[in-house]
Amino acid sequence: MLADRDSLLRRLHELRSEHRDLDTVIAHMEGSLLDQLQLQRLKKRKLKLKDEIAWLESRLLPDIIA
Repeated sequence: MLADRDSLLRRLHELRSEHRDLDTVIAHMEGSLLDQLQLQRLKKRKLKLKDEIAWLESRLLPDIIA
């Protein structure tokens, strides 16, 4: 169980890092109109990462019964 949690935390860290990197790349690309298709693909990838991050976070947090 602990190894599984560690692997989830490691994956979460990797996804967050990639998400931040995409923020930087997208910000640089939005200033120029060079490749709108590539920009659209990067934004789509960023949204997919956001969904994966949310899913992993929900797996790591225990359910709290109120």
